Amino acid sequence: MNFISIFYGLFLLSVLGIYWSLAQQKLRLWTLLIASLVFYASLHLQYIPLLLALTFINFRLGLEIGKNTSPGKHSLDWRISNEEWQFVQTDWNRRRLKVLWLGIILNLLLLLAFKYITPFYKFVFHVQTNSPDNSFKLIAPLGISFFTFECIAYLIDVYRGAPATDQFLKFAAYKLFFAKLISGPITRYHNLANQFNTLQLPTTSRVAEALWLIARGAVKKGILADHLGVFVDLCFGNLQRAGSTDLWLATFAYGLQLYLDFNGYVDIARGSALLFGLVLPENFDFPYFSTSIAEFWRRWHMTLGDWLRNYVYFPLGGSRQGLTRTCWNLFIVMLIAGIWHGAALGYVVWGIFHGLALVVHRLTDVISDRFEKLEHFWQNPLGIFVAWLLTQLMVFTSWIWFRLPNLQDSFLVTRHLWGYPADAQFAQKVYVEALNMSQYQLAWVLAILGSLMAIVYSFNRMLKLEFNWPVKLVFVPLCFYAVWLLAPEGSLPYIYFDF
Repeated sequence: MNFISIFYGLFLLSVLGIYWSLAQQKLRLWTLLIASLVFYASLHLQYIPLLLALTFINFRLGLEIGKNTSPGKHSLDWRISNEEWQFVQTDWNRRRLKVLWLGIILNLLLLLAFKYITPFYKFVFHVQTNSPDNSFKLIAPLGISFFTFECIAYLIDVYRGAPATDQFLKFAAYKLFFAKLISGPITRYHNLANQFNTLQLPTTSRVAEALWLIARGAVKKGILADHLGVFVDLCFGNLQRAGSTDLWLATFAYGLQLYLDFNGYVDIARGSALLFGLVLPENFDFPYFSTSIAEFWRRWHMTLGDWLRNYVYFPLGGSRQGLTRTCWNLFIVMLIAGIWHGAALGYVVWGIFHGLALVVHRLTDVISDRFEKLEHFWQNPLGIFVAWLLTQLMVFTSWIWFRLPNLQDSFLVTRHLWGYPADAQFAQKVYVEALNMSQYQLAWVLAILGSLMAIVYSFNRMLKLEFNWPVKLVFVPLCFYAVWLLAPEGSLPYIYFDF
């Protein structure tokens, strides 16, 4: 069931009608859970038992970790000494830690098995891509990365002192909520559970905001991202024929496609959740206007960045143990982010690039703090522009390894970025027959799209201006009509469904 489809619209309306006609919270949670299972069954029916089993296992592990978090003397024999009480408490915390590690390892093993068992099998048995033995392939359940990360976050939060839920229905409704199940945003249990307890029928303004989020998400994905994707697929699918200019255009087009595709999905997810009275976290904050790689990661895939910061970076020591350790921690975190995205070596290279960029940024900050003139340079308009340009050049060129995780393909692109002529037939097939525009016109389209994003950014962040809800309601049907009219035939799958 595609988010941008009549079927999803009918599904959403049907579930909403049932959901708000019920007064009891328990019945509403059952409605959400059943609807989520139906939604997932339309995509990956065979994995529903696995997801339900994992949900129950993590629920039980959370109860074990949260049980008697801090056993006091009142729960023991009153004659126990302080020394014996401290021993009991230490022993209990050690047991809780073992259960936590059991949960983390279980979730990680599941994720690694689905993502890496196929390439591991091919590596061990030397199976070639074109070999007849290349039939072994384990298809990962959609959303398994987001699913396991949420489970790990819940177990760690409980270990740190957050209350463990004893209501399996509420936990299952949170874990399997269809709006966020496939590609996030990564949401913490206690955030959503508190909202379950205070559900209220959405106001007119909130309904308008929800519909506006869904409509603009459909435009981002159905019109902008998918049209960019047509060119990106044609160019990166014909690497030997594409010239340097074509590859640069495809690199920038893919960066925009990835952002609009994923951001469009999150907009629809957040809009859908809002209709149920639930607020999902923001996942993007105009990342392509960041002036440093650290700022980029505070504004790109924000829930993943928050997860990595809270559950990897801080436990490693964060920035509390000196500059060298901080740089290593930053590098390790981004390496993990690369591995999380997939088994191909291109994702590892992408993670290394971002890790090194964060290290360079941290070192630059330290050096700038020691030299007043250098610090002033980064704060004046020219310095800000240079910082933005360097940051975005690094981000967009690193997307090459993200789009082409096969190192042979990605290194071929980097070798052909300068002074490589295009095949004579390439321009005819791509620009004339497929796109019906010239290379020059495509460059202008990308520039105009970037300018429109800059205008929206200026109104939203600098001028603090936004449409009021009656205007948003006017634009909603126009957006849907535009998608129906202008979206390319056969919409492309969401990019982050692969992760």
